[in-house]
Amino acid sequence: MSNARNTDGSPRGTASREAAAAQVRGRGCAASRRLCAAVAIASAGLAAAGCSAVSRAAAASSATTPSVTARATTPAPTTAPPASPTAPTSVATTSLPTAPASAGPPAAVPTLGQPAGVFAHGQGFGQVKPSKIFNGGDPTGLVTQVVWRSWGGAQAVATGISDYVGPGQTVAGGKEEPATVVAFNLGICDGKLMYRSVEWYFPQHKQAFDPGHYEDICTGTYVPAS
Repeated sequence: MSNARNTDGSPRGTASREAAAAQVRGRGCAASRRLCAAVAIASAGLAAAGCSAVSRAAAASSATTPSVTARATTPAPTTAPPASPTAPTSVATTSLPTAPASAGPPAAVPTLGQPAGVFAHGQGFGQVKPSKIFNGGDPTGLVTQVVWRSWGGAQAVATGISDYVGPGQTVAGGKEEPATVVAFNLGICDGKLMYRSVEWYFPQHKQAFDPGHYEDICTGTYVPAS
């Protein structure tokens, strides 16, 4: 059997084996490159998918989770209660007149006598400042339009109209003229304060007040007795 050799002097079988091995290595490298490219592509795809998934997760998170924006909290304005007016330290006061601490009962007001005795059916007796006085007798015992100039003192004086009968005249011949009325003798009668005497006269006829000639309007009699 001949021992064939290759052109480089190596046995022919050896060159074939080496060529086959080189071819195999070439195919192996090509396969490795394809494998590496596939791995790279797969890795890039996985990376892209991962990024996409992460992006989708982040978007979902941002969609479902309300964003919190930091805001400066401004305290609500507080309204201070209105300041209450301060009472002045000193208030000017006006002194008012005050009633006496021990004011007694009001003073009694006297009346013009009382209807008693022959004057029981008269007019004006037992009254305060009567405007008409009548002793119940004839027209000379009537005084109308009585206006009192004073009341409450020792004497009370008034003017009025009465029937004047001159000397030598009858009552029927008398006429009405101005008269002066005097109530006097102020005191207590039957437990009441009153003027116990009264008299009227005509100053224009030179008559004057006579305290010894009057009507006793406490007992209802004439003084002096007629």
